[in-house]
Amino acid sequence: MARRERVMRMSVELPLWRALTGYRVLTMLYAIGLGVTRYGLYARPWVAVCYFAVLSVWTLATLPRVRNAANCTKRFLAVDLTIALTGVLITPLADSHQRIAGGPTLPSIWTAGAVLAFAIKGGWRWAAVAATPVALANLVERGHPARDTVHSLILLWVASIAIGYVVEVARASERTLARALEIEAATRERERLARDIHDGVLQVLAMVQRRGAVIGGEAAELGRLAGEQEVALRTLVSGGLLPVSRVSEDAAAGAVVRAVEEPDGDGPIDLRTLLAPYAGARVSLAEPGAPVGLPRPAARELAAAVGAALDNVRRHAGERARAWILVEDEPDEVVVTVRDDGPGIPEGRLAQAEGEGRLGVAQSIRGRLRDLGGSAELVSVPGQGTEVELKVPKNAKAGR
Repeated sequence: MARRERVMRMSVELPLWRALTGYRVLTMLYAIGLGVTRYGLYARPWVAVCYFAVLSVWTLATLPRVRNAANCTKRFLAVDLTIALTGVLITPLADSHQRIAGGPTLPSIWTAGAVLAFAIKGGWRWAAVAATPVALANLVERGHPARDTVHSLILLWVASIAIGYVVEVARASERTLARALEIEAATRERERLARDIHDGVLQVLAMVQRRGAVIGGEAAELGRLAGEQEVALRTLVSGGLLPVSRVSEDAAAGAVVRAVEEPDGDGPIDLRTLLAPYAGARVSLAEPGAPVGLPRPAARELAAAVGAALDNVRRHAGERARAWILVEDEPDEVVVTVRDDGPGIPEGRLAQAEGEGRLGVAQSIRGRLRDLGGSAELVSVPGQGTEVELKVPKNAKAGR
């Protein structure tokens, strides 16, 4: 059975939710234990007992809510923060203000769990929003900004915002890693398909091309078409030379990659992408392994000049002539050579054609390169084919 690879969604924040669950339970027990030790000191112990009962039921009943971000809804966060603020504000009802001025509030450090839930759910901005009412409630309960109270509130603010920021960074890293794994899986699948196609379709097309050339007649034409399809299919399965521009958008569900149209303009473009369509059964393309960058207008003009040279090969050397395109990426310029195995151009023929008003070489090739600040050199030996060398500077601009 063939194996298929699938990218599973990870969750780097899952340990944070588990830690938050344990924190809420432990701080609930701590608040209750603190209340038990202070029970005899309360002026109205029934207030503390009622609040601890509500706190216990709420904490244990909502444990599933703090297992992951999906379950931790905004409504739950609002109610959870309200319970924490209520416990802070009713602390003076349980005991006299003088006795609790330096002591803990009823929920004690359980309140930080409500703020941390905001941080893990929505990042540092949500943490800052949740920490603000907690700070105000503590100041109201104390009646004045005592030093210990201010220090504790600043610590809560800084810790929750820091955790929220770490969560945001972790989520972005998770999305990037997930996208990288998707690309790797897609690349492996493409390589598998390329091997299958190479072992089957490409070999059949190559055989049809060879047998058609041997048999001749209509079979030769069929073989020629098979050869063209072989070249096109081989270019496709090898990765292709016509890349799709991609943009990445961060979203809550993960990274999004969309195909977009290349914008027009003077930005650089890989010359290989414009020359790839010229390759065929009788036209071989040799190029560097790295992109050959040129300003977009210059690259288009150079590719058009190559197309004009190939048109001349078909027109004057015949349909059965072979042609070779060689791309060289020099430090300051790009050199493209188009060579064929045709009969060559008789001496004086180009000047005669220009005098007769046929300006194919003069305008379609030399004129284009001259406008780019480049040059076109044509060398032809009767019986040995023709070679056209096109040179374009890398800082070329069309229409200069």
